[in-house]
Amino acid sequence: MPSMGTYIKAISGGAILCIGGPALVMWVTPTEEEIFKRYSPELQKKALARREQTQQDFDNFTTQLKELSKSEKPIWIAQKEADSHRSETEAQAKRDERDAYAAESRRRQAEIRASSQ
Repeated sequence: MPSMGTYIKAISGGAILCIGGPALVMWVTPTEEEIFKRYSPELQKKALARREQTQQDFDNFTTQLKELSKSEKPIWIAQKEADSHRSETEAQAKRDERDAYAAESRRRQAEIRASSQ
């Protein structure tokens, strides 16, 4: 049977690893601001220009997740259904646009034929 000293060493070693490891990672990892300061000036301008759009996209995503989480279905199924509904809506809009363009071109052809006769 191991002595009490062995248990103390094992527990203290485990505590050092479990607490010290993440603490070391947090201490070594640069913050987002430090990384931003290392960018070249043109990249900083791009990042600042895209920051608002990125934030808006994230807000839209979280809002959508909140809406989908209200349903009784698992979120991945609700997300898949919402995506399929959105793609169907977009496809229908494209079809309508294409049909309107075709109707407009047919109307113009008819006008041209009528004016040439």
